[in-house]
Amino acid sequence: MKPCIAPLVAALVCSACASSPTHEDARLSLYRAHAGAPVRSFTYLGRFDRWESLGDTALAVWTRPREGWLLELGTPCLNLDYAIAVGVTSHTAQVSARIDDVLVEQPGQNIPCRIEEIRPLDTEAIRAADQASGGSGT
Repeated sequence: MKPCIAPLVAALVCSACASSPTHEDARLSLYRAHAGAPVRSFTYLGRFDRWESLGDTALAVWTRPREGWLLELGTPCLNLDYAIAVGVTSHTAQVSARIDDVLVEQPGQNIPCRIEEIRPLDTEAIRAADQASGGSGT
């Protein structure tokens, strides 16, 4: 009698189709876990030390080496992962939630994406978590 392997094969195929967290999902979860309460705005003096795309609805920006912000976007921002650079709109050196935009630089255009929420990042905790997991750190 031959064992019936069809159910086993079907189960393996279905498990392969199940979505697993991507690197960006894991990074976004890490940043959300180490973000403070939402704030209305942050000071922006015209440049970022660095930035990191966290999918198409969030990014982290550093205004100083040890000062970072989690920016949650109101709608998906297409091609954020492939941006050449990002910028933000600001008013009187302040970037404000629900007023200002992330500007995603693509060849020949800047795509605006509304900032829905701003949260300060605990950059030391993120750096420690990165080092503990063998990551590059922030």
